[in-house]
Amino acid sequence: MSDPNIRGVPRPPNFKPPQFSPRWILTAALGIVVLVMVFSMGHSIQPEELGVVTTFGSYSRTIEPGFRVTWPAPIQKVQKVPVQRQLKQEFGFRTVRADTRSQFDSRSFAEESLMLTGDLNVAEVSWITQYRIDDPFKYLFKVDRVSHTFRDMNEAIMRAVIGDRSVTEVLTVGRQEIASEVEVRLQELCDSYETGIKVDQIVLQDVTPPDEVKPSFNEVNQAQQEKERLINEARSEFNRIIPRARGEAQQVLQEAEGYATNRVNRAKGDAALFNELLSAYKRAPDVTRRRIYLEAMQDIYPTIKTKVVIDADLKGLLPLLNLGGETKP
Repeated sequence: MSDPNIRGVPRPPNFKPPQFSPRWILTAALGIVVLVMVFSMGHSIQPEELGVVTTFGSYSRTIEPGFRVTWPAPIQKVQKVPVQRQLKQEFGFRTVRADTRSQFDSRSFAEESLMLTGDLNVAEVSWITQYRIDDPFKYLFKVDRVSHTFRDMNEAIMRAVIGDRSVTEVLTVGRQEIASEVEVRLQELCDSYETGIKVDQIVLQDVTPPDEVKPSFNEVNQAQQEKERLINEARSEFNRIIPRARGEAQQVLQEAEGYATNRVNRAKGDAALFNELLSAYKRAPDVTRRRIYLEAMQDIYPTIKTKVVIDADLKGLLPLLNLGGETKP
């Protein structure tokens, strides 16, 4: 280089530029490789994870949580799988941020949510699938792109279940039954494909008709609600009146039965008394006749206000009795 100065800085008299020999470069490269390999031997597995060790790309073993040491890369590699963490996939919507007030993606996911029902109607179904990784080996090695495959399984099962029901069931009373059936059938399909996934729960978030028919559907819903309201009012009136009428009828029957029992018992008592009097009369007619007379007079006398005592041999009694008015004492 002809210029003795570089950017105005003079060179020392005995300055020589450093010389990098190939051996020094190779030593530095080997040192870096060794450091990388040493650092790749230690692995920290979290409590909710398991580590899957592969040797030259083939499965070797599964390691438990904690600090573990393996052969350095690329001989062995460790893939961490969160087996204790509950994962989820969303269909028909996407959550941008989960907070006190969650924010959702404004894009439309109608290709996932639009479904044909068994009576050839259309419904928009949004749901969440909550799952865990039950077998890390199957999850990583048995199915290629297992997350995408699991999404396809969810859509296939949900469409099959929705296709077996009417739109009324899907939108109203059949939601819990649909979620339960999808959960069972999805787990069976995951087991048959050996995905290593355990389905925890299917949660139907929103089931609505398409926007084009929502006004008509709302009118139908209002009519059904009015029908249910009238039926409930009629049942309430029925439950209020019929039990009272039945109680009153039962009361009348019991009173009639009591009256009948009383009359029968009194008649039997009177008949028994008459039979006893007849027997006594047959045994002693005079005595019995006199006793009956006295008992009758005992009942009659207290009710008579005016009493006249006369001689049995008295004649011409009528002028003395003053039958037109009350006799003075």
